[in-house]
Amino acid sequence: MKVFVTGASGFIGSAIVKELLSAGHDVIGLARSDESAKAIQDAGAKVLKGSLNNLEAIRNGASMANGVIHTAFIHDFNQYAKAAETDKEAIAAMGEALKGTSKPLIVTGGILGVARTNGFVTEADAAPPLPRASEVAAMELAKEGVHASVVRLPPSVHDRGDKGFIPVLIGIARQKGISAYVGDGNNRWPSVHRLDAARLFRLALEKSDKGALYNAVGDQGIALRDIAGLISKKLGVTVKSITPEEATEHFDWMGRFITFDNPATSYKTQDQLGWKATHIGLLEDMERNYF
Repeated sequence: MKVFVTGASGFIGSAIVKELLSAGHDVIGLARSDESAKAIQDAGAKVLKGSLNNLEAIRNGASMANGVIHTAFIHDFNQYAKAAETDKEAIAAMGEALKGTSKPLIVTGGILGVARTNGFVTEADAAPPLPRASEVAAMELAKEGVHASVVRLPPSVHDRGDKGFIPVLIGIARQKGISAYVGDGNNRWPSVHRLDAARLFRLALEKSDKGALYNAVGDQGIALRDIAGLISKKLGVTVKSITPEEATEHFDWMGRFITFDNPATSYKTQDQLGWKATHIGLLEDMERNYF
């Protein structure tokens, strides 16, 4: 299958490209810079120059492929509403190119912030339209006949080279000499290893149902207190509980996410796609590779 991948040079997208190539697919990666283009070419994929703001390039990439995996997102938390709108427009452009076909479109969504049923976020629980509209946009396309589905990532997709939430927490602890959590720290985040997530994206491309939601969950829920405790041990800094009022100042933009309690399962995903996380969990990965 010829697959168009946005975000193909990114932390998650690059692993997806390798997974697809290893499975015998041809890959066209969207590249917004010469550096990204070189990384995509070095991986063995073809390059389409463009960005999420270039809707013509997005449509062309989707039109020339037999399937699309959309992982790109502008991670500017100071202009998050603008980034979410750009993402929504890009998804609509890809959907426009795929209408009237059975070509799969796999959109990246998130688990953090999804309301829980019976204690865990499951595939039956829909994401809200804000702050990120990826899932809602994909489901709207599915209703219009596009073979769209969503792979939902947890707040930590971990592996060497991670630049997400966990490295930010480590950086804050190193800078301030305190590894903090809020309140009792019992709020939980799910996680998944990057290579497990990449395999799930490939399986969703090959076997997805129209309108399906897939949870990329390895660890179902790790208490923030445990994450903070490990950071404290590895850095030799104080571990400390802070109040919700102190969270924004201490964690800066991460203050809006740090108290979310979003344990999640992936049982339906495992049953439907034959997928299961097989790589090490977050805490072990942190022990080995994050310090």
